[in-house]
Amino acid sequence: MPGEIDLIVADYFAMLGLELRGEPFIKAQRNAALQGLTGRSKGSIEFKHQNISAVLLRLGIPWIVGYKPMANFQKALVDGVERFLDARPTFIESDLLTIAPQFAESGTIFLEPAPQPSTGQSDSPAFVERLVRKFDPAARDASNRALGRRGEERAFFSEQVVLRANGRDDLARKVRWVSVEDGDGAGYDIRSFDPSGAERLIEVKTTTGHKTTPFYLSENERALSEEQPDAFRLVRLYDFAHELRGFELLPPLADSILLRPLNWTASFG
Repeated sequence: MPGEIDLIVADYFAMLGLELRGEPFIKAQRNAALQGLTGRSKGSIEFKHQNISAVLLRLGIPWIVGYKPMANFQKALVDGVERFLDARPTFIESDLLTIAPQFAESGTIFLEPAPQPSTGQSDSPAFVERLVRKFDPAARDASNRALGRRGEERAFFSEQVVLRANGRDDLARKVRWVSVEDGDGAGYDIRSFDPSGAERLIEVKTTTGHKTTPFYLSENERALSEEQPDAFRLVRLYDFAHELRGFELLPPLADSILLRPLNWTASFG
C-alpha cells in the first residue's frame, strides 16, 4: 500500500542524507521503528531498502552503504521513489552537493580501471526505464554547472599535484583550466601534461552517481578525441557526493563506451 511504501522510501532517503553528511545512525533502530509503523518484518524492510538502492543505481543517485542493490523491481516501490523525488525537485540537482563532503583541493585523484562496456541491452522493466528517462542522470549532470565546475577543479589540482610529485614543477605551472580561462567550446576542459612533457587534453565528466552512470559527450569532444587521440583523455569522476572516485578513458572512445546519437541537426542545405 502507498502509505507503507512512502514511509519506507522516506526513511531510506533520511538515512542516505545522514550518511552523506557523516552523521551517525543505527539501522537496526530505524528498522524496528518501521516494523512498528508498517507491520512488516525486519527482513522485508531490509529487502525493500536494497530494492530502493537498485532504483537509485539506475537513476545515478548514491545509495546507502550496506544496502547493496537488489534488482527485484516492484512497481509500487518504484512509484514511491518517484513520488519522493517529485516532491523534492532540488534533491538530486543541488541538495546532494550541499550535503556532500568537501574534498581537499590539493589531493591527487586515484584513477582506477574503467568499467567494461556491456551489450547496452537493459533488462529493467518498462516502468523503471520510464523513471530513468524522467530523471535522466546524463542530462541532469550535464545541466548541473556547479557539479561540473567542482569536478573540473578537482581534476585541475590533481594534475598539478601529479606533476610536482614527479619533479615537474615547470609543467605544473603551465597546466591551464581552459573551460574557465577561455570558455567552453575547445572540446576539453584542462590542458595538462604527463611527466615526459606530452600534452594531455582532458575532458572531465562528473556525477554524484555511480561508475556506470551514463553521461553526455558533445560532438566537439568526440571529434577532438579522433583528431588528437594521443593527447585527448576523458576523465570520469563519480560518487562525488559520497567518496570521490574516477577513471580515465583513452581514444578510440568507442572501444570503452557505447556511443548513441541523441539529436539531429535539421538544415536546408
